[in-house]
Amino acid sequence: MEFLTNYGWIIVVILLGFLSLVTVNQGTIAVLTMFGKYRRILRPGLNIKIPILEQVFKTVSIQNRSVELEFQAVTIDQANVNFKSMLLYSVLNQDEETIKNVAFKFISDRDLMQALIRTVEGSIRSYVATKRQAEILLLRREIVEFVKEQIDISLEDWGYHLQDLQINDITFDARIMESMSKVVASNNLKAAAENEGQALLITKTKAAEAEGNAIKIAAEAEREAARLRGQGVALFRQEVARGMSQAAEQMKQANLDTNVILFSMWTEAVKNFAEYGKGNVIFLDGSANGMDRTMQQIMAMMKMKESS
Repeated sequence: MEFLTNYGWIIVVILLGFLSLVTVNQGTIAVLTMFGKYRRILRPGLNIKIPILEQVFKTVSIQNRSVELEFQAVTIDQANVNFKSMLLYSVLNQDEETIKNVAFKFISDRDLMQALIRTVEGSIRSYVATKRQAEILLLRREIVEFVKEQIDISLEDWGYHLQDLQINDITFDARIMESMSKVVASNNLKAAAENEGQALLITKTKAAEAEGNAIKIAAEAEREAARLRGQGVALFRQEVARGMSQAAEQMKQANLDTNVILFSMWTEAVKNFAEYGKGNVIFLDGSANGMDRTMQQIMAMMKMKESS
């Protein structure tokens, strides 16, 4: 008892010293109040406060926080759109005024979360209500930019900043999804039919061009062959005529009858008819009178050639 009387004040001082020390964790800022009124803030590390009088009202986290949202919106053409998104937000900065707003604007973090979620949902619903169903899937970036522009002012007044809004999934009602699938399928079938028709047209066009080119080449080849055959026949006739003329001259010089040449030609013609003729029957007057008539015709042709 005597010890407490003599050294009690030392114990009180030590106790008050411990009570005056406050440790603030990294990533947080402590808000102090005195008699219920805002006093000051304490940064991360070891801090000193007035024992008993100053109280830690709230510890504010300055780290990034995220929350997932699932809600429904209605387009201007009365289509229900289901959204799944992720909201990333944080304290605007570490200024004293900002931390004061964060600590005293809402009673609890639950109330802040509810206000934040409802504000984001309301902004997205108001934007979707001005768009048609077919446009929504292409407007992810526009939706995010619209929401950030709409709620940044409110969040700054609360002491927060919206860092990112990711729209992870956009879906429609089952009937709408089914109708969209049918539209996509029909468009794919239409595109396939058009491609198939174009391919068939190209194939037939190329085939017609190839056939035309083949006919053209064959015609040119036939014309060239006919020309060559004509030249060959003409040369053959010239050589035959030249040979007959020379033979006739030689026989005249030898005082021989030139009718022997005609007789030889006649027999060679009969032989060629029989050997190379493609018909089944050859009608040929092989009598002496027939030969005589043929000889006379050949001699007449030769005389006409000599006179010309």
